[in-house]
Amino acid sequence: MGAFLDKPKTDKHNEGGVGNGLRYGLASMQGWRVEMEDAHAAVIGLPSLKDWSFFAVFDGHAGAKASAVCSDQLMNHIISNGDFQKFDLSAGTETQPSLEAIKSGIKAGFLSMDEKLRSMPEVVSGQDKSGSTAVGVIISPTHIFFANCGDSRAVLCSAGKCAFSTVDHKPVNPIEKERIQKAGGSVMIQRVNGSLAVSRALGDFEYKNVEGMGPCEQLVSPEPEIFAYDRDPADEFLVLACDGIWDVMSNEELCDFVGNRLQITSSMENICNQVIDTCLYKGSRDNMSIVIVTFQGAPKLSEEAIKKEAELDAKIEAKIKETLESDSSLDTDLPYLMHVLSDLEGLPPGGGLSSKRGTVEAILNKLRPPKPEDNDEDGGTPIE
Repeated sequence: MGAFLDKPKTDKHNEGGVGNGLRYGLASMQGWRVEMEDAHAAVIGLPSLKDWSFFAVFDGHAGAKASAVCSDQLMNHIISNGDFQKFDLSAGTETQPSLEAIKSGIKAGFLSMDEKLRSMPEVVSGQDKSGSTAVGVIISPTHIFFANCGDSRAVLCSAGKCAFSTVDHKPVNPIEKERIQKAGGSVMIQRVNGSLAVSRALGDFEYKNVEGMGPCEQLVSPEPEIFAYDRDPADEFLVLACDGIWDVMSNEELCDFVGNRLQITSSMENICNQVIDTCLYKGSRDNMSIVIVTFQGAPKLSEEAIKKEAELDAKIEAKIKETLESDSSLDTDLPYLMHVLSDLEGLPPGGGLSSKRGTVEAILNKLRPPKPEDNDEDGGTPIE
């Protein structure tokens, strides 16, 4: 199957934490890809800035090296460079860096990270040609600083709506295409020189060798787009995710789904897992990684929402039982039941029936236990 496995690897890596008035959860899964190339970072309390936090998702390509190194080192490249440190944190002061100093420091950190990757022996020798997108946030008590390089994406939900989203860096974007052509490249089949699907990334040095042009003027640029957002009491949560998520869910769908799940479970990791499973069932065939960070204004557990979820599960079980009793043939399998349930009302907003596929499968296995030879599910057949 080329770059894909015969069956998806659905084991997940999870982390979670609390601090600085934030809660976070993250999940990553290899899925259908032959290699896991995603990475992430989550740090509550930065060195010398204990009430600041850093979160990021890295989507690697052509290998996992670049994303792994970035997840380990990008934050330090940002907070340790001279631009970011243009402020005084000596004892007894509350001086904070200016917005422009932070933006300048973030950019300098990305460029420094890129140069560090270029100097690695395996890159110098040509053995490693990997690259990685990077989308991250630095959260201070007053601001959220978004930094995006590539086509991973960050969204912020505030007052129940998607209030902000980073912009994906695709070669067909007019600004990106202009830079690529000025550097002597072309955009074919929506890719840089017909090959690379992103126009900004860390690494990818075979696209960064145009003499006489600076690092941000190359075919592929390591320069992040940076946005400073004033924090608001209405802010609920933000999501960082690679394109394996965004390929099958829109900003609004994901905000609606996460907002609904926060009313049903207090486990951030469980919500992240539900998002990934939903995207798998919607047909995503990429690695998937997601970080969800909640603020004080996030939706709280709701007895009404929990009751509605239980009623929905009961309704699903009753419909499955009715279907099995009316048709005892072995053709009444999971895809058929998903079809039968397709017009069910009251499904989770944003997730739809795909988000209940695991529930449907569990009920089917309970009512009709699979035979050993049938226990060969693929776990990810698209149903939409």
